[in-house]
Amino acid sequence: MANRQKRLGELLKHEISDMILRGIKDPRIGFVSVTSVELTADLRQAKVFVSVLGSESERKSSLAGLRSATGFIRRELGQRLRLKYLPEIIVEYDTSIEQGSRILALIDSVVQKKTDTPDDE
Repeated sequence: MANRQKRLGELLKHEISDMILRGIKDPRIGFVSVTSVELTADLRQAKVFVSVLGSESERKSSLAGLRSATGFIRRELGQRLRLKYLPEIIVEYDTSIEQGSRILALIDSVVQKKTDTPDDE
């Protein structure tokens, strides 16, 4: 990934996080955090990966709210940033936190089994 893509991705992540925290008033959007932003090489599309704290229905509702707010997010980015082309915003759910939690739970269960069974020495 080019340096410009990384810098712009971090800038978009920061600005979109701020908008979710302060600007978007959709009641469907719960506790959402932006985990990363991936830009295409031509900087025309930005995949915004978000993590949602809550149940499955809260996650779906928050994602629907964010997807409906992409026009607002893009307009706000246009006012905040000076870019020749504003990227199209695509909101995706990030499963990496759930996968990490699952892996940690599996490791903990293996460690717990190892400490529970007596050694045959």
